[in-house]
Amino acid sequence: MSKDLNKIYEPSLVEDKIYDFWQNKGYFEAKVDPTKKPYTIVIPPPNITGKLHMGHALDDTLQDILIRFKRMKGYNAVWVPGTDHAAIATEAKIVEAMKSEGLTKEDLGREKFLERAFLWKEKYGNTIIEQIKKLGASCDWSRERFTMDEGCSKAVNEVFVMLYEKGLIYRGERIINWCPKCKTSVSDAEVDFSEKEGNFWHIKYPLTDGSGSVELATTRPETMLGDTAVAVNPNDERYNHLVGKTVMLPLVNREIPIIADEYVEMDFGTGVVKITPAHDPNDFEVGLRHNLPVINIMDESATMNEFADKYKGLDRYEARRQIVADLEQEGLLCKVEPIKHNVGTCYRCHETIEPRVSMQWFVKMEPLAKPAIDAVKNGDTKFVPARFDKIYFNWLENIKDWCISRQLWWGHRIPAYYCKDCGEVIVSRNEVTSCNKCGSKNVVQDEDTLDTWFSSALWPFSVFGWPDKTEDLDYFYPTATLVTGYDIIFFWVVRMMFSALEYTKKVPFKTVLIHGLVRDAQGRKMSKSLGNGIDPMEIIEKYGADALRFTLATGNSPGNDMRFSEERVSASRNFANKIWNAARFILMNLNGLDVKNEIPKQLKFEDKWILTKLNEVILEVTNNIEKFELGVAVQKLYDFIWDDFCDWYIEFSKIRLQNDKTDEITAQNTRSMLVYVMTETLKLLHPFMPFITEKIWQVLPHAGNSIMVSAYPEFNKDYCFESQKIQMESIMEAIRAIRNRRAQMNVPQSKKAKVYIATNNEPVFEDSKLFIEKLTYAGQIEIAESFDLPDAVTIVLPETTIYIPMDELIDKKAELIRLQKELDAAKKQVEQTKSQLANDGFMSKAPANVVENVKRIYETLKDKMESLESAILDLK
Repeated sequence: MSKDLNKIYEPSLVEDKIYDFWQNKGYFEAKVDPTKKPYTIVIPPPNITGKLHMGHALDDTLQDILIRFKRMKGYNAVWVPGTDHAAIATEAKIVEAMKSEGLTKEDLGREKFLERAFLWKEKYGNTIIEQIKKLGASCDWSRERFTMDEGCSKAVNEVFVMLYEKGLIYRGERIINWCPKCKTSVSDAEVDFSEKEGNFWHIKYPLTDGSGSVELATTRPETMLGDTAVAVNPNDERYNHLVGKTVMLPLVNREIPIIADEYVEMDFGTGVVKITPAHDPNDFEVGLRHNLPVINIMDESATMNEFADKYKGLDRYEARRQIVADLEQEGLLCKVEPIKHNVGTCYRCHETIEPRVSMQWFVKMEPLAKPAIDAVKNGDTKFVPARFDKIYFNWLENIKDWCISRQLWWGHRIPAYYCKDCGEVIVSRNEVTSCNKCGSKNVVQDEDTLDTWFSSALWPFSVFGWPDKTEDLDYFYPTATLVTGYDIIFFWVVRMMFSALEYTKKVPFKTVLIHGLVRDAQGRKMSKSLGNGIDPMEIIEKYGADALRFTLATGNSPGNDMRFSEERVSASRNFANKIWNAARFILMNLNGLDVKNEIPKQLKFEDKWILTKLNEVILEVTNNIEKFELGVAVQKLYDFIWDDFCDWYIEFSKIRLQNDKTDEITAQNTRSMLVYVMTETLKLLHPFMPFITEKIWQVLPHAGNSIMVSAYPEFNKDYCFESQKIQMESIMEAIRAIRNRRAQMNVPQSKKAKVYIATNNEPVFEDSKLFIEKLTYAGQIEIAESFDLPDAVTIVLPETTIYIPMDELIDKKAELIRLQKELDAAKKQVEQTKSQLANDGFMSKAPANVVENVKRIYETLKDKMESLESAILDLK
């Protein structure tokens, strides 16, 4: 790696080379080491269909900060990467690609389709992995996993068989969420609900005895073709006399009973509901209680089937329109009531979900949920922030059985086999070729695959070799921290918790760090429809990975959304440039000399001050990272680097090094201090900005081969000099005050003025006299206990008063004339703005934002006028 620094920091020339250096040296890899404490993170595996978006960038940046920090703290830190096969999303992409060739899945057959799918995965599946590397992620790539690799597949089969043998997996006809576009079942967690416009259609169902009718309302009139009862509440006196009677189902003229069930809410609508067991989950439960027939009126694409009578072949929405028209024609449509209601859509394709009775595989959730609830209540796993455990508890306490079968080919095929001769069902870890009951060879495997989350749930332990008892599993598991967004707590976190507790008897992670969403500058969610998405790769190409990482870490607080803008990334790049320029200054002053990277024995006031500030920031950054307050940690670091080190200490150092009176020992001590403070600061910053810190660290005197495997700075109370810090800050306060007063009076830097400092702390000010003189553009400094200077600008500070003779700063007469002219102009503008605001026509006709702007201008001008009047008074 080159030992110099270019004039300008160009990330594109640095980042790839440094990443290759880390990888080639094996710094990301972790092996079992009983002498070290492990720290483990498993990456939330991104879909192989995916490209890095800003949510991934945030997630991976936070994980890498933690991993790099713990690695430097001496832990055996491992970050396991990998990808998810993403069943629905991947199959949809492949099917779409095949359309251009005029092919369907069925044309190819299962085996040929899967061959294509794996080829597609090889071609496109690594895109996101390469993008994660661009971000600087220090994953152990030798451990990269895929949810359908041999080890993960073995774990999936083991779990399925274990649960089946315990009676926790069963197959049965149940109402499930069906996506007509993906043509597969989806779990409750995979249904997105949003409020949409709809209607309540009020319909009359005539009583078959001719004595009248009952009125009920529905949001889905097309499902009435599958009604098998009408229900009322048994406690509803309005309808007690009707229970046991029958009604004639309109349009299809099928007689159905009136039943009593407490599911019906008496005060909702008319208190009468239609029961459609095949197309509503609540109705399905009612149907079970009353032994009602189940009539499925739609096929897998939500097209009306043969049970829909004359509406067969119609799309569900076209059927709805015709049914409503026919009801109106027959005089059975009472009214149409517009409403807003929650509609469930598929989280992948956004098609409206159709509840549908289907033969599927399910996991019994109640026995699995309780240990997962207890683990968080007992503190075995903690959420950061703690408030997110409410979402976790709510989901688990109200959980339903999990539908795990999917009508897809891409995924883990269900390890269940059916004997075509005797009907035996065989669930096995290994392929079954003959029936264990009748011996027949006529055995076929279940066509369905498992829900993607079934394998993802096993991720924290399957990546370490489970179900085998491996050395890695024993050492690296349970993992330390899971970093994830709040939007997948119930998708993924819940499933990993109950799975780990059931199969490993341990929680999968000790801490769940929840982060929010990355929103645009206006606080809106990034989406294709709004066109406000920002590609992280474009940001990296333009500003560098460090600038992106720093932006994502800055202002980040657990569980809260953050706003992202390119302006913030630009500011982060400026910060990187500030560090780069500071490093170049240090490097230029080393001049090939043998400079030690250590704290010299002889320390001056300013050295003790910066060492104290350094130790304070070491403590603050370390404590905040340990508490997962990464945004607070990085802000403390930013303030120290920009203000304390660059704006103050480096300026002090310049004066020392450029002073002819400085002896070589002092100069060498100054160089050592600059190198020491810079390298310790780079170590603190490394987890956040790994590339620039490595590059600078390599060109400065150092021990070791890489900053990423160097020791993280430790707080050292021996280098905390509180009294000297306070004294030095009184010097800095005086310098700031003089510079501010000169700026207020528009005194150019070239104008040298004598400065008198009255203080009881003369030795401290005498020791820093040169700094005050150079940094306040003073011609001369005098220090004493008191001065009598009537015609001087006076600056009063705690325990110190500063005087600057007026005639040394400005031409008093000329300045009064200038200020008076400015005041007259300001008064005129104030009057003009005031009259504009007093004009009724303007106030009533001008847009609100224009009026507000004029009001702001008026207040600003008034403030300016008052400041000018005060300045004139001071001069007089």
